[in-house]
Amino acid sequence: MSSKDEKNLTQVIDKISKMDEPRRSVMRRVHDIIVAAAPTLKPRIWYGMPAYAESASTPALVTLRNDERLNLAITEKAAFRAAGGGDGELMPAAWYFEIVDEDTEKRIAEIVRSVID
Repeated sequence: MSSKDEKNLTQVIDKISKMDEPRRSVMRRVHDIIVAAAPTLKPRIWYGMPAYAESASTPALVTLRNDERLNLAITEKAAFRAAGGGDGELMPAAWYFEIVDEDTEKRIAEIVRSVID
């Protein structure tokens, strides 16, 4: 890991560590899921929020937000695919969550892997 990547990772961990509980623990868990599901993505701060990109100099593909609700989002820089089925040509891009159970963990990993496949 380059020193820039290490600095960026430290900034993401610091950002998460400043969140109030129980959100801090939930966001830390989601961060861990993201880096395990897509170890090639590099954590960094993007527009003030934890984000994950292919490199320190490329646009973020996935972001985490700590607003009124916790949010996992795919940025417009990721390759989108139409959902199909009942959602037709809609392209899912954001998911809200409050806790991370086993099913949510699996889905987050799938979503994150979809941006790098």
